[in-house]
Amino acid sequence: MRKMRSSAVVLGGMGMLAATLTACGSDVDKRCVDPDTYKQLPKYECSDSNGHGTYYYGGSSRNGRISGGSFNKSSVHRGGFGGGFHSSGG
Repeated sequence: MRKMRSSAVVLGGMGMLAATLTACGSDVDKRCVDPDTYKQLPKYECSDSNGHGTYYYGGSSRNGRISGGSFNKSSVHRGGFGGGFHSSGG
């Protein structure tokens, strides 16, 4: 009986670990960006109704400019654990 309990704990722990890794791997980076210049802006520029920023999903930042992602979140996805980043353009 004791051996069964320890097996159940190990299996339960493995399930929690797998779920955590999958959830973390599926998030897409989100940045606040000026839609005209593609310069990264402070987050309040996107969350404030007076701001002029738009969220940009995925991509990378180089010298304060964003590229390689999209303004459309559904066109950008990231694979799970060990998966790669993919984008359908911007």
